[in-house]
Parts: sequence; C-alpha cells; structure tokens
Amino acid sequence: MEKQINTPLTDEAIKDLHAGDQVRITGTIYTARDAAHKKLVELLEAGRPLPFDPAGQIIYYTGPTPAPPGRPIGSCGPTTSYRMDKYTPALLAAGIKGLIGKGRRGPAVLDAIQAHTCVYFSAEGGCGALLANYVKTCQVVAFPELGTEAVHELTVENFPVSVFCDCEGEIYSPYL
Repeated sequence: MEKQINTPLTDEAIKDLHAGDQVRITGTIYTARDAAHKKLVELLEAGRPLPFDPAGQIIYYTGPTPAPPGRPIGSCGPTTSYRMDKYTPALLAAGIKGLIGKGRRGPAVLDAIQAHTCVYFSAEGGCGALLANYVKTCQVVAFPELGTEAVHELTVENFPVSVFCDCEGEIYSPYL
C-alpha cells in the first residue's frame, strides 16, 4: 500500500506506517552522513542546540553530488546506514522521528526506534540520479567544511521510500 506523508512527522503519522509500506514524503528532510552525525552528537553532548530543530524531522543518509546547471541537487542516493548506528539513539532522543538509508540497523537503533516512536525508511540504492528528481530545493545548513557530507536541508515532493522498520519494531526486507 502506498501512503503519503508530510514533514515534520507526528507520532500519529508514524503509527500509521507499517513495515513494507511504500511511502511518498513531501516536505523538508535533512541530509547527514558519518562526519556530520559525529558533529551533531558532539553538539548534543555539549548541551548546545542542533543547527536545525530536530522535532519531527527526517535525516537522510546521503552526500549529494554537486548540482548540474538548472538543478537544485546532483545525485543523492542513500548510503549504508549502520555506519551511523553509534550516533542514532542520541539523535532520536533529541526529537528526530525518521531515518532514510539502506541496509540493516543494529539492536540499539532498533530499540531506540521503538522507544521514541520513530521510523526507518529504505531508499533504493543505485538510484541517486532518479531520487534527485524529487528534490525541489537544496541548501547547506551546517558544517559546510564537510563538503558533500555537510548537513543539507532538502525540500522534497513525493520522495519514494519503503518502511524498513516501523515504530513497533517490525522489519521488512525482501532479502530476509
């Protein structure tokens, strides 16, 4: 079943998502990879605010390539999610409600998803150029020194993902 959701996410919207659902996201999402995650968690540990309000937001594990002429973004495919696992529970506790990446997550992340009523979405690997078509705007909002790994704010319209792990801990993978 395909569902439409808007950001920021609410607990009610998340509770309506189930492992295996096909979802289209419209609204704002933020990109962050390994280096940005480390910096975000360091800010939290220092008691400092994040560079964006995390309440109800989605983090997409991607490092977009430079935008070609006339486009807001270059290729923006998902990266392997488990590399962010050591940082994810702290970000979910801070208010992040959705994650987009590819691949399995560790037990601590799966527990945090349930504890904080969150959802982990899977984006199709190898489709970065296609996924870029759903991005309407892109701007760096934090850590520009990280280049493509900087935190970007994306405005997306009907961005296609699947629910890999829902807030009840149910996991969907055609490879399991």
